[in-house]
Amino acid sequence: MPDIASRPDRGPAIIAADLITLDADLGTDKAAVITALSERLTAAGRASDAEALAAAALAREDKSATGLPGGLAIPHCRSEAVTAASLGFARLSPKVDFGAPDGPADLVFLIAAPEGAGAEHMKLLSSLARALVRPEFVSSLRAAATETDVIALVEGVLPPPPEPSPESQPQPRPESPPASTAPAGTPAAGTTERTIVAVTACPTGIAHTYMAADALTAAGERAGVTVRVETQGSSGSTPLPPAAIAAADAVIFATDVGVKDRERFAGKPVVASGVKRAINEPDTMIAEAVRAAADPSTATVEAGTAPTESDEAAAAELGWGTRIRQILLTGVSYMIPFVAAGGLLIALGFLLGGYDISDSAADIVVDNTLWNLPAGGLGTYLGAVLFQLGSLAFSFLVPALAGYIAFAIADRPGLAPGFTAGAVAVFVGAGFIGGLVGGIIAGFAALWVGRIPLPVWARGLKPVVIIPLLATLIVGALMFLVLGRPLAAITTGLTDWLNSLSGGSAVILGMILGLMMCFDLGGPVNKAAYAFAVAGLAVDNHASLQIMAAVMAAGMVPPLAMALSSTLRPTLYSPAERENGKAAWLLGASFISEGAIPFAAADPFRVIPSMMIGGAVTGAIVMATDVTLTAPHGGVFVIFAMDRVLWFFVALAAGTVIGALCVTLAKEVKRPAHLTATAPAARPVAA
Repeated sequence: MPDIASRPDRGPAIIAADLITLDADLGTDKAAVITALSERLTAAGRASDAEALAAAALAREDKSATGLPGGLAIPHCRSEAVTAASLGFARLSPKVDFGAPDGPADLVFLIAAPEGAGAEHMKLLSSLARALVRPEFVSSLRAAATETDVIALVEGVLPPPPEPSPESQPQPRPESPPASTAPAGTPAAGTTERTIVAVTACPTGIAHTYMAADALTAAGERAGVTVRVETQGSSGSTPLPPAAIAAADAVIFATDVGVKDRERFAGKPVVASGVKRAINEPDTMIAEAVRAAADPSTATVEAGTAPTESDEAAAAELGWGTRIRQILLTGVSYMIPFVAAGGLLIALGFLLGGYDISDSAADIVVDNTLWNLPAGGLGTYLGAVLFQLGSLAFSFLVPALAGYIAFAIADRPGLAPGFTAGAVAVFVGAGFIGGLVGGIIAGFAALWVGRIPLPVWARGLKPVVIIPLLATLIVGALMFLVLGRPLAAITTGLTDWLNSLSGGSAVILGMILGLMMCFDLGGPVNKAAYAFAVAGLAVDNHASLQIMAAVMAAGMVPPLAMALSSTLRPTLYSPAERENGKAAWLLGASFISEGAIPFAAADPFRVIPSMMIGGAVTGAIVMATDVTLTAPHGGVFVIFAMDRVLWFFVALAAGTVIGALCVTLAKEVKRPAHLTATAPAARPVAA
């Protein structure tokens, strides 16, 4: 059988002799093994930065261990440091613990995929992962005498390359029946054959997704159950036909992430778990699904009435802090479009009609038309229309926040009680804080109501009638009768405190907001600072407008500072980073902090602290000089919504220059590792 590395029609080799280590001692823990394999891939030219590759694989390990029963481990990741999809293999002596339930592993595959891995590469990697559930393949790996034997075994489980004809499509070798269409075995005597559909998905979508699919299919054959699986992974999804879902007796969700289009399974009894349980205990999960089909009250959840993100996160054993953060960020992310549209329209209204337009906009819009203009003329009328339109959009800020927090907890059935909770929060004066609390209560109320067992005939009514009705009643009663006044008092107290800030206290607040905006560049901390600022716009007082100005200016610093540094000292940056630097000028000017992410990902310990210093300086200057801003987004393109524009640009320039200076000096001290790793490739090679 030919060596896989010798096949030019498949592109870069997935595995080669220099990526294989046999019967070696690579360390006493999984971090040491992953690091050693990452270094081998980097030395072979498969990755540009061994540390970055190892860090990405270990980050995946932190989500859930990759050890499997039978002495296997498949650490895997997608990373920008990977230059070609590759497999690193080690047969360990002694074994190392990778978190498998039955003990340490002696066979380890490091599956490394580029961040933008193509479908063909992902099919190759997932084919290997599926082969690892077959005992004969694993036994052959343990018996392999040489690296060539290992390569031949891997080659044997990978699909063949595409045919030379451009019209042909790659067809995988039928190593086993496809997971989504595998036929069931013969039912056991005295049993009624059941049909089960399943969805498997893991965060990376390379290995566990497909191994779980094959494990469930094989377990179904052993139990005499028809199992059809939808894999939601990196090499493409295999959607289940609607007819197959309709005919299914039960559903299995073996996922560590949210199930796409979960509402398709409404009314079906569901057994849910993390993806690894389907690999470790497939027979148990099939048995649970069969029991759920016979007695739906034994099901874990009911699809269409239960959570997606939070439920799958719980299955993956995420901590409560992580789950709450994901829930809150979902609400904030859906709220931001209302904020951006409403805030910018209000700012345009001020531009055309003046700041006094806020007092009379509603009356002007109702009493006048284009053919019956008010005293101020066309500008006043259009300003009033824009202001009123923006105010209406902005009024959805708190309801949208609460509604989508509830959605993150309980899926679609949480929307109605969540939006209602937000509306109640506005009505009682509880504002942004009331929306947060009301959304959480509404989501968990919907979740609790969704788990109440009902007869089969009533399940279809649950997501559209029963859950919205009861959950809305619960959260509405709590908000009106118990929580409304205390939350309103907290909101009022916070507003009064912001209005009292002046001098040194305001400067310190500006520094803190600047640090937060630059810490994770669009991540949870950045979003928390931004949400704090836009919530203040709904209150519309002077201190809130200062905070909005400080947050926007500080958020513009990272991309602008990296653009300046990469322009002045281009030799410190890779060609790709220099190109990113050119784009970062516009991204920074538009208040898109994420423009600095490529730089921070490649060199976080130099870039992020430098950006935080620049952002803190900008935030402090904005607060000290009393700059205000009425628009929630837009960067330099909303200068019409700023007061004391000159000081805004002074603060922005100061933070940009200081941030660029800090990161340049930090990079001068020691050449970045990702440049050192790729530098040899730039030198000409003698023939």
